[in-house]
Amino acid sequence: MNSANLSAPAPHASKALHIGLWVAQVLLFLAFMGAGGMKLVTPAEELLKLDPTQRIPLTRFIGVVEVLGALGMILPAASRIRPGLTPLAALGLFTIMVLASGVHVMRGDIAQAFPVVGSLGALAAFVAWGRWKKVPIAPRR
Repeated sequence: MNSANLSAPAPHASKALHIGLWVAQVLLFLAFMGAGGMKLVTPAEELLKLDPTQRIPLTRFIGVVEVLGALGMILPAASRIRPGLTPLAALGLFTIMVLASGVHVMRGDIAQAFPVVGSLGALAAFVAWGRWKKVPIAPRR
């Protein structure tokens, strides 16, 4: 991706798409700050009560990655400093949701988890596609 792709939106990009992407970015920010933050601040004993099979260091790592991904949805795009990081953050969050789907399949609770995991994954894929190809945000000059 070169800087010419980031400097101006695609000519056929609509304002509605731009607004829709911002709405998706804010929703992803809220969802992953909440989920990731919970994984970081909840005491290990409480996390184990929710799921005795989880590995606390892995859960904490996932929490850090989710919080960083959430910040990546907003900060680069809003500040226009390295806005190309936003679609990368969205791709990372999409990857987390694909991996979460695998965990839920192994646990046998994918039917219960899919509405949330699938929706967040779809939003992340939408932001990755939209900010990479259709309506990239121009960097600050």
